[in-house]
Amino acid sequence: MGAPAAPDAGADFAVWGVDARIAVSDPAVLTRARDIADAELAAVTAAASRFEPASELSRINAGPRPSGGVELSPLLAEFVAVALAAAADTDGDVDPTLGGDLDRLGYDRDFAALPVDGVTLTVSRPRRPGWERVTLDGRVLTLPDALRLDLGATAKAHAADRIARRIAEETGADVLVSLGGDLATAGRTGRLWEVLVQDLPADPAQQIAVPNGAGVATSSTQKRRWRSDGQPRHHILDPRWGLPVDEVWRSATVAATSCVRANALTTASIVRGLAAPAWLRGLGADARLVARDGSIVTTGRWPADVRVL
Repeated sequence: MGAPAAPDAGADFAVWGVDARIAVSDPAVLTRARDIADAELAAVTAAASRFEPASELSRINAGPRPSGGVELSPLLAEFVAVALAAAADTDGDVDPTLGGDLDRLGYDRDFAALPVDGVTLTVSRPRRPGWERVTLDGRVLTLPDALRLDLGATAKAHAADRIARRIAEETGADVLVSLGGDLATAGRTGRLWEVLVQDLPADPAQQIAVPNGAGVATSSTQKRRWRSDGQPRHHILDPRWGLPVDEVWRSATVAATSCVRANALTTASIVRGLAAPAWLRGLGADARLVARDGSIVTTGRWPADVRVL
């Protein structure tokens, strides 16, 4: 008999104010996997971070912007295209033009650096949808002066997809990448990854099996919370008002063929509130919603066949 297969190896670290983890099926490639992840994360930060003053996105948000548009780097153009596609797929529920609204709410820096309380905010009328006023022609971005991009709703998930694919391609190992609850898997085998779905420790928990080439995302109204105008706030905004959505759901989790697709559906579910289950069922999405009282609503094949994506 041959030697038994080596156990999985993993590395835990922090990035962008969230906990992250990489797991690979071959311990010999873990160092290489971490190097790949670090390089990808550094590149995404330099291109798409709203909090890094020197990033490409921060410079564009600060303006001035030429009337003919701004030519983006290939990486930022990719992330903006992903964000605009998510906006279109969710009828604007996932809107990448909420950067100014988040700033006004006090979320204007990395989450760990937020003050105890933020600014006083007055909102008197609905906000015009911003994503429809943004165009990306190849790599040329046209962004109205009144709008500021925030790619947070999709960038972390898309980064997880990119990192998982690249590690699998370059090392040949099965890989799982988790960036603050946005999880992507990749590999050439029929591997199933055991994943615990739980938001906060007191919330209902469930173990699911996730195959290679899939994504799982959880959006939560319980995390990334701060105060502004003396009121508790969270980071998922209603694009119609530029204010945190009503907390109908404590969390929403979706399993899909990519992490960025799963994340778009979870964010939109939080925004849609009570209308989310019917919308998810119409899409055939495998989803798990946890209400404020801890009760659970599921759609699609969740949980019985969640492994068959």
